Amino acid sequence: MSVAQTESTLRDYLAALLNGGDFASFFSDDILWTTMETGDEVRGREAVRDFILALHTQLFDAAPEIRNVMYGEGVAALEAVFAGKHTAEFAGVPATGTTVRLPYTVVYEVDGDRITALRAYFPIAALIHELQESAQQ
Repeated sequence: MSVAQTESTLRDYLAALLNGGDFASFFSDDILWTTMETGDEVRGREAVRDFILALHTQLFDAAPEIRNVMYGEGVAALEAVFAGKHTAEFAGVPATGTTVRLPYTVVYEVDGDRITALRAYFPIAALIHELQESAQQ
């Protein structure tokens, strides 16, 4: 798989994700999301789509702010900031209305026009700590 194909697939995926499009159409049927800090996994097109949507539209009113994207043959890496407002219970912390901004990275495995895996290096512990601190105020 060429770097150009990887870049094309990721660019189209990110455009759909950021603009409310059908970003899950870029997922393989058995795509695997792994949250690297916790080891939690989500498998399957609909399950991964629902997880991403919940994080951005149900638990938080959030959007990724993309900083950098790097491409290789069948692999890509995204550096971004998770920016949003805490709107529902997350990790046992009731909605606080807190605005969060946390840097994160996602590494993608790409096969042709499909993403087969996402490994999210997302600071879950830092997010929970920030929400807990806000809830105590």
